[in-house]
Amino acid sequence: MISNARVSRPTKHDAESIAIGAISFLAGHPEEFNRFLALSGIDLAALRQSAEDPAFLGGILDFLLQDEPLLLVFAEQSGIDPATIGAARRHLNSAPPDESSF
Repeated sequence: MISNARVSRPTKHDAESIAIGAISFLAGHPEEFNRFLALSGIDLAALRQSAEDPAFLGGILDFLLQDEPLLLVFAEQSGIDPATIGAARRHLNSAPPDESSF
């Protein structure tokens, strides 16, 4: 996870770290985690491999961004400005596709 600094322009690494932190956060909230798994269609066995895909990581942040109360809890617990989470999502969305997946 990135430091407590409020990053307004996250790097690729920051954006990925925020999303990985979001996975950990969701895992600590079983009801929300199960809802995420159901909505994404992913199972636990595929979660680790999917966590290497910027599009999947962006999807995790989308999930949080669509639920403001959950987003605010994650932001507070992580020490990250909610706007930075949105910026991280935009960064992951603009990442080029992984050529190994073609």
